[in-house]
Formats: sequence, structure tokens, C-alpha cells
Amino acid sequence: MATRVDAAKLERLVSDLLVAAGVPREDADIVGYVLTKTDLRGTESHGTARLSYYYLHNVRQGLINPRPKVRTVAEGPSYLVLDADNGLGHPVAYRAMQRCLEKAKESGVCCATVRHSNHFGAAGIYAMMALEHDMMGLAFTNSQPLTIPTFGRQRVLGTNPIALAAPAGVELPFVLDMATSVVPIGRIEVYRRRGEQVPHGWGADADGQPTTDPDRILEGGGLMPLGGPAESGGYKGYGLAAMVDVLSGVLSGAAILNGVLPPRLDRSGDANVGHFLMALDVSAFRPVDEFRETMDSFVRQLRDSPKAVGQERIYIAGEKEFLTEQDRRANGVPLNPVVEEDLRGLCHDTGVAWPF
Repeated sequence: MATRVDAAKLERLVSDLLVAAGVPREDADIVGYVLTKTDLRGTESHGTARLSYYYLHNVRQGLINPRPKVRTVAEGPSYLVLDADNGLGHPVAYRAMQRCLEKAKESGVCCATVRHSNHFGAAGIYAMMALEHDMMGLAFTNSQPLTIPTFGRQRVLGTNPIALAAPAGVELPFVLDMATSVVPIGRIEVYRRRGEQVPHGWGADADGQPTTDPDRILEGGGLMPLGGPAESGGYKGYGLAAMVDVLSGVLSGAAILNGVLPPRLDRSGDANVGHFLMALDVSAFRPVDEFRETMDSFVRQLRDSPKAVGQERIYIAGEKEFLTEQDRRANGVPLNPVVEEDLRGLCHDTGVAWPF
């Protein structure tokens, strides 16, 4: 059974563990914020569960630069190109979005690309940074090859997420944060930790055939693109994943497709992950109050449309996550026993005090 823990203490623990590994406090705090915010919103696959394997171990092994010198490659009123110097993905993406928001106040819109980066966690966290500024935010990233192209059997594409956040008025913001695979790889890992089979259509084995065995998906197989097999529309997810790689990889100058190296200790070079971030100032397009009113109407029309037989509620993108965050801020963030054991082990190894 998962233990409920205080979110603020969890955020500080993540930061302390990274500082113990040589990461500057200001960068560690950003990672702590992003991972804990992700857990608060219920996306366990991209939260603190990834701290050890995806980030800390690679910093310690020299595969991620703990103190990068992020370089501005090119910059203009509405664009920004950054080189992350093989640092953690979270700080550079967070600061790139901050700069996009600042520039969008003047130009109406700003896009940023990042090259030579690493996994940056949940894309939606960066898109949501725009909400408090009366802006819309978008965030894309490519990633290690985990997804099989339609009619293929080898991992070529990443899960390549798409995130968009738009403010509303009295209604909750619209926050879409989705992988372009049926599910992110972390969801398969969650099922394996629980000893459960995954739903049909989530992944394929080494022959490209659908399987419900998480081990066969993770060891030699891969994820299905959004939509699953071709006959159920998987070619659309395949196309979306490729689109994200064009923006995040090709445009940024980062690695592309299976050139993006996975976050594991036997890789031979930098991961060279690429990100694409964008901010749009609503006031540049129409009055903010009008936009918020229309978004409220948009949300209500979707939510109040006729329900399928047996269904009581239609949810809007991000709504379940906001409700989950309200519960977890009040009652604590549940830590999976495996994740808790891992974090306790990290504390033991580094001398960082267990705060709970």
C-alpha cells in the first residue's frame, strides 16, 4: 500500500538528493518542483519514480552534466535557440519557457528550441507555466526510441509528447498532455511493478505483434503509436510522433529518431534530446476577458453534451489531474512502495535525511 507524504517535503527531498550528486541548488529545485508537481497531478510514470534511474545515476556516471553551461545559439524578438550542454532537461526547459513568456509579452508569440538536452519529465508542466500570465503554452520533446512505426517491429520513434495549456475564466484551464504512443513507457513500467498485464493494444513484442505482457514490451518489443494497430488508426499517432520529432529534433539540431540515446548506463554518448516550447499571448489575438469567457463556454459545451449510456460525466483535458492535485495537496502524495524503497536507499547512500 502506498504511503501518503507531504508534497513540500517530497519536493525538498528530490532537490537535496540532486544537490548531493553535485547539481546546483537552483537547478535541483526546478527538478524537485517538476517531479513533485507531476506526482501531485497523478502522472506517476513521470514523477519521482524516475529520479534514481533517469537522472541521479546518470549524473553520477557522467552521462548527464550536473553543471552545464547553457548557451544561447540564436535569439530574436520571437524565437530562441539554446544548447543545454548535456544538462538535466528540466532546468533548461523551465528557463526556456520563462524566456518565451517574457518575449511573448512584447512580440505576441515566442518559440524556443533546445538541443543537447536530456529527458525533461512531463511536458504539461512547462505548458502550464503560461496560464498565470494569460497566455497559452505548448511543449513538445523527442525522446529515446520506444515506439514502433505503423507496420514496423523496431523502436524508431520516442513517445514524443504533445502538451497545450489554455486559461479559462471560472472553469478549470484546458491542459492537454499526452504521449503520441498509446501510453508512455512509464505506464508499462507501473504495470510491471504491480505484476499486472497491460491492456491489449498498448504494446507489441519483438515481432511487432500485440501483447499484454509488460516484460515482452519492455524487453525487445515496443509501444504502439496512438491509436494502436493501423486498422484502428495507429498511423495517426505515428504521424504525430514524427511531427514532434521534426519540431524538437530536426528544427533544434538535436538527435532524431533512434539517434536519441536512452537514459541508461551503457550508452556511448550524450542523449542529445531536443525540446520545442512556445508561448502565445492571448491579448495579442483578442481581449483576454473575451477569450476566457469563450473558453468557459467551450468547456461547458463539451462537458454538458449528451453522455453515452451508463456514463455520468464528460471530462475536459486536464480536469482529472486538477482534481487529483487538490486531493493530494490536502491528503499527501502516495508513494509506491518500490519508489519509497528506492528513495530511502538513495538517502542512505548519500546521507540525506529521510524527511517523512
